[in-house]
Amino acid sequence: MTTRINLALQGGGAHGAFTWGVIDRLLDEPEIEIAAISGTSAGALNGAALKAGLMRGGVEDARDNLDWVWEQMGAIDLPGMPEWMGMSQISHMMGVSLPFFVAESWERMVSPYATGPFYENPLRRIVEKFDFEKVCHADGPPLFVGATNVRTGKVRVFSGDEIGPEAIMASACLPTVFRAVEIGEEAYWDGGYSGNPPLFPLYREDLPPDIVIVNINPLRRDEVPKSPADIRNRINEVSFNSALLRELRAIEFAQRLLDQGAVKEGALKRLYIHMIADDALMNELSVATKMLPMPQVMLELKAAGRRAADGFLEDHAGKLGKMPSANLDDIFD
Repeated sequence: MTTRINLALQGGGAHGAFTWGVIDRLLDEPEIEIAAISGTSAGALNGAALKAGLMRGGVEDARDNLDWVWEQMGAIDLPGMPEWMGMSQISHMMGVSLPFFVAESWERMVSPYATGPFYENPLRRIVEKFDFEKVCHADGPPLFVGATNVRTGKVRVFSGDEIGPEAIMASACLPTVFRAVEIGEEAYWDGGYSGNPPLFPLYREDLPPDIVIVNINPLRRDEVPKSPADIRNRINEVSFNSALLRELRAIEFAQRLLDQGAVKEGALKRLYIHMIADDALMNELSVATKMLPMPQVMLELKAAGRRAADGFLEDHAGKLGKMPSANLDDIFD
């Protein structure tokens, strides 16, 4: 029997390679059908590659698309990082390296509007090669792409024919590094500030109740950061989790009302929230490895994503379509 699920894919720069691995593992399961996809930034990139591949030729084409995207993402390698180094060592070295320090200092002092084409987002050369006829196809899982309206601060969700290269670029536009992406009369920044990813498009009545969130920004760190680099890193994580946590709190409240009989069954949609994450791994990494993609790190993240999805399926596959596996009470306790 086929189980339909919705995928909610977080953004997080090159750490989106973890999501690559999660999707790769889920595609192994012939009994799981992806009903809809919501993504922000790297999540939108993964979602568009997945949708286009599924529409072109099915599972294997989806794998090929995702492999190609992350091969392109890793085309820029950094010298001086031996292959034997683990991800946490690389993350530490990059975080204290002179190039990263200079880049961070530069973005604090110089506006992307003060420079020329140097600040064009390198994702453009990847995104413009997508087959948007397939990405926007009416058949298959609908794709929702989140971006932040600069003027209003509200989340803007692009879907259907609205999704093109500019929508993906807007979803991944870090405002301290790149100029805002203008679509129509509005300007947009990274969707992570307002919906990472937006969940509400997945509440539609024609979609299944299961929402599988792939987290790549740790919800919790046990230690209080004290170094400048660690503080900046945690600020990044908190900023890019805040919108998701607000939506999850609203979902938890609505589901509690249903459980208590405070609202009539059917008045609100019952949702089953699931999460695939590896916070222990992500706690070893930093914003440095988000910003500077390295092939060896991304391949390790892909492998970690496959392991996390494998563990999720082993523990919770039987709950899909029946009940949530994520305990929202624990998150907000």
